[in-house]
Amino acid sequence: MYKVGFIGAGNMGYSMMNGLLEVYSPQDITFNSNTISTKERIKNELEIDYRESNIEVAKESQFIILAIKPYMYGKILEEIKEELTSDSIVASIAPGISVEEIKKMIDNKSKVMRVMPNTPVLVKEGMSLISYNEEELTQEEISDIKKIFSSFGKIEILEEKYIDIAMPVTGSSPAYVFMMIEALADGAVKLGLKRNIAYKVISQAVLGSAKLALETGTHPGELKDQVCSPGGTTIEAVRVLEEKGFRSSLIEAVIANYNKAQNMK
Repeated sequence: MYKVGFIGAGNMGYSMMNGLLEVYSPQDITFNSNTISTKERIKNELEIDYRESNIEVAKESQFIILAIKPYMYGKILEEIKEELTSDSIVASIAPGISVEEIKKMIDNKSKVMRVMPNTPVLVKEGMSLISYNEEELTQEEISDIKKIFSSFGKIEILEEKYIDIAMPVTGSSPAYVFMMIEALADGAVKLGLKRNIAYKVISQAVLGSAKLALETGTHPGELKDQVCSPGGTTIEAVRVLEEKGFRSSLIEAVIANYNKAQNMK
């Protein structure tokens, strides 16, 4: 395996570096960030040394992860492209920017792939969507890519055309889930339950429900029906959710997320 360099070290970059320590030593990872406090925090907490410039990161690393905002791509890639080689692998985690667009920005000098992780990578339960061109990668490189991103959760290899479509329900979906947990807790608190207890029991219920769906492979609708007794309390709650547009709100949120990503370049 080869040295991994992060350009950008926000929440996602930090979480990925933390997970990567499962399969890499700190000496094989490097990064750069715009803020000194972030650099020092990562150095102290993860024992990963930082570099003073993006150019240094690109020069030292074969595998470069761009953990930056979409609007920064043009400037950053122009800055580092002279350090890239045909052996370099550039991984983008930005929505809405295609492999072809990135290759143009770096004069087609390197191998480029896309990855869409999500914040649960911090606890090694992430879901990362990955797209790459098998024809430009060796089997060893593909194996290493899978090993890197499996170190902090599950991976799914997709054609690039599906990455932006799936991103709203993987990369962004933790936010929807946290909103649901918070709203459920608010309801429980209104009825008299202590908030800390509400958060704990609801979070476990969400975790268990997800595990049940994954491990059984049963259709979510069928699992929902198993909880709803005829004339019972759960079906009454489901009736209210349907009345208030629970499903349609989520569908529209996913579509809005996708459309926003297409306009962030």
